[in-house]
This record gives sequence, C-alpha cells and structure tokens, in this order.
Amino acid sequence: VPGHGSRVPVWLLGSSLFSAELAGHLGLPYAFASHFAPEMLMEALEIYRSRFRPSARLAKPYAMAAINVFAADTDAEANRIATTMMQSFAAVVRGRPGLVPPPVDDINAVLTPSEQAAVSSRLKYSAIGGKETVRERIAQFITQTGVDELMVTGMMFDLKDRVRSLEITAEVRADLGRAQAA
Repeated sequence: VPGHGSRVPVWLLGSSLFSAELAGHLGLPYAFASHFAPEMLMEALEIYRSRFRPSARLAKPYAMAAINVFAADTDAEANRIATTMMQSFAAVVRGRPGLVPPPVDDINAVLTPSEQAAVSSRLKYSAIGGKETVRERIAQFITQTGVDELMVTGMMFDLKDRVRSLEITAEVRADLGRAQAA
C-alpha cells in the first residue's frame, strides 16, 4: 500500500468558512487557499483559531495560507510576468478559461475596467516585485495573518521566470528567517 506507515500529516485545505470551522473542530492543521479566494482569509483564520480543539494530531492551532508570488529582478519585470495570472483570472470571470496565456506589456489594454477590479480583488494576497518588494509584502502578510507557514504559488507562462521567481523567494525566505532569529 503506497504510503503505509509513513505518517503523512493530515491537513484540511479549504477556501471557505466551513472548512476553517471543520479543521478547528477536528483539531487539524489548516491551510487556506487565499491565492485565489482571498475574501474570507482573515475570518477563516479567526474561526479556525477560536474553534480549535486539541487533538491527538495537534495540541494548538497551526495555520498555513497561500500567497501568489511573482518575483523578478525588477518590479517592472515581476509586474509583467504576473499578467499571465491576471489574464487567467479574467478568463474565468468571462466564463472562458483556457490555456495559460503569455504575459503582456500592458494589462490595461486587454482587460475591461470591471475585469481589472475583479482581478485586483483576487490578487489581494500577492507579492509582486523585485526582491525587496517581495520581502516587504511577504513579511506584511505573515504579520497580518499570523500564519505558521506559507504556501507559495504563482502561475507563470515561462519556466525560466518561474524558476527565477522561486530562487528570489527562497532568498527572501532565508532573509526573513535570519531576521526572525535575530
């Protein structure tokens, strides 16, 4: 049997208030999908923590939240590569999801004002920029949410952009870890 005896930790991953309540009631670690459903993140974390019951798996609440990260060597380049996800969110709003689109230089030229508002709302918990911008945004997100862990994601068209984004994000993580240890 695959995984037998491996003691894989059980988490509840959700994007609703019910999932937060259930994770708390069951005494499980909770991960919230704030990378695409940011509207209820703070309320979900509050419900999870307030309804948490210690269990055989976990003595106290332990939460993770997802954040979109688009890191590049410059803020301008990060904003450009993030347009892939912006276009994908807009395609869902239009009811026409499809393949991952390439980035564009001017997102305002391809989105209507209402689509721009919808996309902006979905990207509420995102870190888009160069290393310093991403570091500030991630630190702010951790402080704001009080989460124990982050799940980092970011829909990017080009593999080299994704690899570079993850390299920068790893540097930011190391920097934040050193700052916390000091």
